[in-house]
Amino acid sequence: MRWRWMVAWSLCAVATGGLMSVWALGGSDQVSAAASVLGTVVGLLGILAVWAWRGKPHHESSGTGQIAEAAQTLARVVRRQWEDEAILRQLFEPAPLPVIWTPCRRAGLSAHGTRASTEIRCHAHDPDGLIETFQRAARQRIVVLGPGGSGKTTFAVLLLLALLRTRDSDDPVPVLCPLSSFDPSRENVRDWLQRRVAEDYPALSDVQRYGASSIVDLLTEYRLVPVLDGLDEVPVARQAMVLAALNDTLPTNAPLVLTCRTDDYARTVRESSPLANATVLEPTPLRIGEALAALRLAAPTQRRPAWDVVADHLTLNPDSPAGQVLTSPLMATLARSVYAGGDRDPTELTDLRRFPTRPAIEHHLLDALIPTLYVRSRRQAPTGGWDPEKARHYLTFIAHGLRDRGTFDFAWWELHTWSSALTKPWRRAATWLGITLVGNLVTNPFLVLFFGAPLEIVPMCMAQAAAVVPIFLLSSRVSVSPARAGRRTGFSALVALSGGLAATPATVPFLPGTNVVHQFFGAAVFGSVCLWLVLLAAGLPAPPQLPIRGRPGMSQWRQRLPRALGSVACVAVSSAVFFASYAAYVQHDGEPRVMASLRDGLVIGSVLGMGLVFFRWVRSASAADDQDTAAETLRTDRLVALLGGGACAVLFVLPDAGVRTSIWFANTVTDLAIVTAFRLLDIGSVGFVLALATCAWPYYVIARIQFAALGQLPWRLQAFLADAHRLGILRSVNSTYQFRHARLQDRLVESTRLPEPRTPADQSGTHSDSTTSS
Repeated sequence: MRWRWMVAWSLCAVATGGLMSVWALGGSDQVSAAASVLGTVVGLLGILAVWAWRGKPHHESSGTGQIAEAAQTLARVVRRQWEDEAILRQLFEPAPLPVIWTPCRRAGLSAHGTRASTEIRCHAHDPDGLIETFQRAARQRIVVLGPGGSGKTTFAVLLLLALLRTRDSDDPVPVLCPLSSFDPSRENVRDWLQRRVAEDYPALSDVQRYGASSIVDLLTEYRLVPVLDGLDEVPVARQAMVLAALNDTLPTNAPLVLTCRTDDYARTVRESSPLANATVLEPTPLRIGEALAALRLAAPTQRRPAWDVVADHLTLNPDSPAGQVLTSPLMATLARSVYAGGDRDPTELTDLRRFPTRPAIEHHLLDALIPTLYVRSRRQAPTGGWDPEKARHYLTFIAHGLRDRGTFDFAWWELHTWSSALTKPWRRAATWLGITLVGNLVTNPFLVLFFGAPLEIVPMCMAQAAAVVPIFLLSSRVSVSPARAGRRTGFSALVALSGGLAATPATVPFLPGTNVVHQFFGAAVFGSVCLWLVLLAAGLPAPPQLPIRGRPGMSQWRQRLPRALGSVACVAVSSAVFFASYAAYVQHDGEPRVMASLRDGLVIGSVLGMGLVFFRWVRSASAADDQDTAAETLRTDRLVALLGGGACAVLFVLPDAGVRTSIWFANTVTDLAIVTAFRLLDIGSVGFVLALATCAWPYYVIARIQFAALGQLPWRLQAFLADAHRLGILRSVNSTYQFRHARLQDRLVESTRLPEPRTPADQSGTHSDSTTSS
């Protein structure tokens, strides 16, 4: 902690000494200007003091009641989330497929000494059977195997819901986590699970309500049941490492559910070892009669005789390709989706000339799914809906993007990594420079129209936007630089200095008969301090790894209000003392000057303090106890980005406005407000952009505009994704989307060359629904 205070006071002393020496050399007639400059330093001192005082957060461990409340909240959120998702995935209606699960008889897949109970036998659609299977399993540890499309994820979801519906207050909470995001070379299992729960359910990060260690305590006290889905979706090179990490890190008596394709698990076991103390289950082949009964029940009345024709064909030809395909739960589900609407004839599956092999029928069902669902949707809503051809084009682009990045998760906040305008540091700097210039073009004309400023001010303001270029270029090096707070603060000072030097030539008038070096040095230092104020408040402008999940609210305002008022009072009083002391030092016989400086210090310090408190309130918002969907996270991050950008724009221009008020006007509060508004329209876009670039939403918007302009994605991307999710083409895992099945993603990639980008004019038929935020 001591080094933090030393860094904070040293930085403030350097900035104060430099600025005071510059303005003291200019004469005692600039006392108010110097006082306003000191307000900048004092605001900086306030932020650094808060940073130094906080140090490394030390919170008390969560109490027993807090842990129990956290478990109840988590169980409620998880159940609501997966019940909604199960309905969209049609896991219950109109008739669930009767898949039977039994112990795996394949040798070498169970750990030594783990006996497979011959009494374990359950239907996936029977909640009581699922719960009994889980309780009978060795130490409540299950490995769910099966070929692709056999219903492993469905089993995991239905087991999770069954456990939640019968859960008592002391029972552990099942939480489904896709394994594709786990890299054992970067973090251990416990840290990964803790991070996933915190990211997927941000409500538990409310320290005031649940304590600081609630998630850790839930894990260590075995009050969570990790349902780890998709070991086969982990890159092959690290599947054995993942299984070894599960065995080495988690206790062998900790409950656990793991899903994987059978062949992948067998290969991984040969390279590592089976999951300890786990009962291994696999599905029995789906009976063709039961599959046809479920398909007939889901079909409209006029199409049910067609399924009777299919049944008669399979009775005579039990080994036909159609019979082989419909014993797969995935393909039976796809057939239900394709033929349930009544506009396709299922008897086409019996055409051996058209479909001579099982893969031919599988490809047909995968290819027919998207156009069938979109045609059906357009028929139900002729004025809305998406064009099936364009929808397939958009989904193909998404599938190619996911394949190229080796993932199955489509996260909106990672879309910028697909954009050529945002991948390289210099391209990102050029993009944000263009955004800043556009912001100036929008705001600068108001200076001429309403403030009577000369036209020459517009190119000067445009030139000042050059400050963002070195800031973005240097900020891109944070990923390879040490992440310690002290070094990060020093790096922020270096970044701010580079921005100040870049903008100085456009701010210094270089008047004849004046000291050019004096002007340049003073403007550079002053501009750098203003930029540093923004960087310390908002952080370095770089794409974040995750969006902001919490929404600003008034929860626990009684606990936060005293600290907020104390911060404002501390900055305001310190600013006033600095102002008055400097005025008394420079001009001994001017009591009115001292009082005026005291007033200036209180006003500017109060505004800076309130700006700091407002920004902290926006960025430290708590999440609500509801489902964290993609649209919700996007709206939250957008709100925080815009509010934080406005606060940092004020923080950036206020010190400069104070200097100009003291030099040009009567130095009243009204004058300060007018000049602040002027400077916001003048250069406020720089502070706004720097704060905006610390959030995920702006990067997503830039990438979405780029891809929409090229015709690769729709303009209303979130509306399109939500509609694809509603139709059952995509599935939602917390705030990310996945394709309904990996087979569908792979089929889109392998069967379709990525079409040439369309022009914007070709997208006139996009979705008309405006209720979903983009």
